[in-house]
Amino acid sequence: MGKVGRVLVSLLLAVLPGTTTTAVAQPTRPVWTGSWETAPSGTAAALPGAAVRNVVHLSVGGAAVRIRLSNRLGTAPLQLGAVTVALRRGTGPDAVPGSLRTATFGGVRTAVVPAGQDLVTDPVLLPVPDVADLLVTVLTPVDSGPATYHRTALQTSYLAPAGTGHAADEDGSAYTTPIAYWYYVTGVDVLGTGAGSVVAFGDSLTDGTGSTTDTNQRWPDRLARHLRGDRLGVLNAGLAGNRLLRDGVGPSALARLDADALDRAGVRALIVFEGINDIKGTPEANDPAAFADAYRTLVARAHARGIRVVGVTLTPFGGYSAYTPAREAVRRQVNAFIRTGGAFDAVADADATVRDPSAPERLLPGYDPGDHLHFNDAGMGAVADTVKGALTGALAGSGAAVAG
Repeated sequence: MGKVGRVLVSLLLAVLPGTTTTAVAQPTRPVWTGSWETAPSGTAAALPGAAVRNVVHLSVGGAAVRIRLSNRLGTAPLQLGAVTVALRRGTGPDAVPGSLRTATFGGVRTAVVPAGQDLVTDPVLLPVPDVADLLVTVLTPVDSGPATYHRTALQTSYLAPAGTGHAADEDGSAYTTPIAYWYYVTGVDVLGTGAGSVVAFGDSLTDGTGSTTDTNQRWPDRLARHLRGDRLGVLNAGLAGNRLLRDGVGPSALARLDADALDRAGVRALIVFEGINDIKGTPEANDPAAFADAYRTLVARAHARGIRVVGVTLTPFGGYSAYTPAREAVRRQVNAFIRTGGAFDAVADADATVRDPSAPERLLPGYDPGDHLHFNDAGMGAVADTVKGALTGALAGSGAAVAG
């Protein structure tokens, strides 16, 4: 462990809040735990000279943070002129006074991220509480080509105009332009007494489409609230438009599994909720055996890392524009495999939770935001409750159950 690491460890117990004792084994020394994530979904136009102040919502806190920046979908080296991190004050772009830190990379404040790669900052000594909002500000001084971003943030972030700097401003008054995306930042780890992390891996249903913007009502956010006492971080690797079997919006689930899930810090469980876009997409996938093979592959790769896997049944989409009875038949066959095929360590039957008993091809009206596919805030909460129950079983199978 280097000098920075030794200093962080020595300060850890002094700055961390007390934790709740649960059935999940707590670490005997500080560990890095994934606290927030988003998956790259595509590229946007570069913002040379501008500073992007990304707002991200942590699940668990710690004594220090490290930030993952991504140029995974870029085509040229990404030049980082400055990266800062701070606790957010209120609901806008202002930082809590005294909390802003400049991140470094090998001790240097600037860095270059090669095309197709990610880069993680040095540890940043900044005590952060559970469920904190962080401001991760990225200044790119020149045009480095297409910017890796996440489209469906459902979180307002902010932009300061080109040529003005302001990455190190605590006062957010320069950040006059609200934006609906996350640029470059794809992960935050915390150093502390976390018991590990779980990754929610899926499509728009996990990404949060249908939930209320700026309120953190996605089902992974709701799950994180359930797990706070267990010191388990929750990482949202949902990607609107993503598919299980083939590339679509972003690489397929099989292609992005390592980068967006298995390689993240402290992962103990993977929650797989993906496949409806294959059924309703173009070209459509209508062979349940192909789904079964893909799920088995995902599980085998996770098990090879010692990671437990929860399978989530595919939820109804009757009334949605792409619905057909033939596609509904495929959905039911895929769900039969998820429930009874024996591939997963536990199953969260979201289909049974959110379907209308009188019309099981449709969502319950109380969970439907109006498009007959996604979930409103109430539906997100119902899915989170269902996943929590299955996760308890999955982690119990690994010898450490989640407390009720």
